[in-house]
Amino acid sequence: MSTTVIHKANTRGHANHGWLNAYHSFSFASYYNPERMHFGVLRVLNDDTIDGGMGFGKHPHGNMEIITIVFEGELKHQDSMGNSAVIKAGDVQVMSAGTGIQHSEVNNLPHQAVKLLQIWVFPNQKNVTPRYQQISLNKADRKNNLQQVLSPNQNDDGVWIHQNAWFYLSELESGKEVTHSLKQKTNGVYIFVLSGNIQVNGEALERRDAIAISNTELVTIKAEENSEFLVMDLPMG
Repeated sequence: MSTTVIHKANTRGHANHGWLNAYHSFSFASYYNPERMHFGVLRVLNDDTIDGGMGFGKHPHGNMEIITIVFEGELKHQDSMGNSAVIKAGDVQVMSAGTGIQHSEVNNLPHQAVKLLQIWVFPNQKNVTPRYQQISLNKADRKNNLQQVLSPNQNDDGVWIHQNAWFYLSELESGKEVTHSLKQKTNGVYIFVLSGNIQVNGEALERRDAIAISNTELVTIKAEENSEFLVMDLPMG
């Protein structure tokens, strides 16, 4: 029997620091909710807007897979591995923190906000050699389709991480429908609505709502209006 939990947008943690407006789907920083610690290996889903020229100074991470998806603007990244890059709208970046890295993230544009999701996933092996990867996505590939943007496989579509997880972005036109068969029986699925209004297995979701489903093999997603969403298929243990 599948288990379904809906996270409405207005139940997320919220921190507005002036330069940073952040919404937390799971406990993070000053937001603590014992019922929202993680969903399987999904530890963090932060919905961030960073003002022009502002950002996070150099700070450490270890033993975490950190995924950043930029939707508007540009994010400047620098790290202790010697990487210096600009992540633009439509790009996906991943860092395997492993044995430890330090990095900074700053809005690359002085007068335009950058809007992004930052996602943390527990890895399936600890103390790996830190690594960095960044790709640009073709937005047309997600039109009325599930565009794979992340997997465990180095030679597959999208970026890869040290975990049996698969992420997909989709833009569905009103009335269109997609189905997703979970990759592993032990996986669950977390779906986050970026815009619009969808139904997932008959459950209604609006902008920035999310649904967590475990003990299921298949999800059906229908758009009630033009909608965009992120599907995360990942281990529950």
